[in-house]
Amino acid sequence: MTSFSLGIGLTNECNLRCAHCYRPDMVLERLTRADVQRVCHSVAVRSVNLGVGENGLHPEYAGILDDLWSLDIKTSITSNGHSIAVLPDAAVKRFHSVEFSLDFPTAHEHDRVRGTGNWRTVLASLERCIGLGIPTTVTAVMMNTNYDRMGELARVAGRAGANLRVNVYQPSRSDRFTLSYDQFWTGFRALLGSARLVATSEPVLAAVLGIEGFMGPACGRTTVRVAPDGRILPCTYWPESTLGVADLERCGPAIVDTREFAAARRPPPACAGCPCLGGCAGRRALAGALEAADPYCPFARRDRIVIDWEPAGAADLPKLASACTTVVSAR
Repeated sequence: MTSFSLGIGLTNECNLRCAHCYRPDMVLERLTRADVQRVCHSVAVRSVNLGVGENGLHPEYAGILDDLWSLDIKTSITSNGHSIAVLPDAAVKRFHSVEFSLDFPTAHEHDRVRGTGNWRTVLASLERCIGLGIPTTVTAVMMNTNYDRMGELARVAGRAGANLRVNVYQPSRSDRFTLSYDQFWTGFRALLGSARLVATSEPVLAAVLGIEGFMGPACGRTTVRVAPDGRILPCTYWPESTLGVADLERCGPAIVDTREFAAARRPPPACAGCPCLGGCAGRRALAGALEAADPYCPFARRDRIVIDWEPAGAADLPKLASACTTVVSAR
């Protein structure tokens, strides 16, 4: 039986207002506790990551966590610090892993983007979780404003005792922070020149590095994203979906046979035989060019990208099964 990695956004609420955030925020959206229960009983669940908004602001947050843990589901959370700060140690220790968002390597730069005092909140939460023995990661969005700072961020994470996970910015709401082709590859060269690679599911990077056994992204295959408005998506960034929680209940594992999921796993004709296996479908869909090659694929451009890199020790990283992302550890 196929088991799925679920990405669930309990709410689109957040106590911060980051310009690069992809969550819609014009209308308050929340899943109910019953919605989450329905989702978890619709398919075999391998892991759950709570993301999108700041989940700790949801009025049923504690009860939903109890439900997930009662089902013995491996649960991780991505937070700006608030969702951990509101929980007692006993509850925090039940997470499989915790991620905290930092986008710049200094307090001044980070707080200028995220909000005054957030750097301090994140570092305190990092220290707390590491002290409790929980696998902890710093998560960054690589943008045209910080692509050359990723190596420094890896060192910040390393000093705190954490890995760094890097997501490439996706223009869900604006292309203001979108990386150019050259910035994308300059950023990854700098990152892997300063840190060791734990793992990557970023398809064009995996192709360039020649990652053995890479089968392409899980989107459309073994991951299901549940947005705060109840939409069911094959990818966090998928722009359109007619599917809802009731459809997931009705279809179960056959949700992957729906139009949206089939489109997310189908490589474009332009990528026939390409090592990137079609690249990131969400990126292509957001660009309105689902049938075109990934804009960062060097093979489609007949370009040769060379990156010197070193592997790090393997780690149990559920998030890799549900997103195009890269995890490194500081040297």
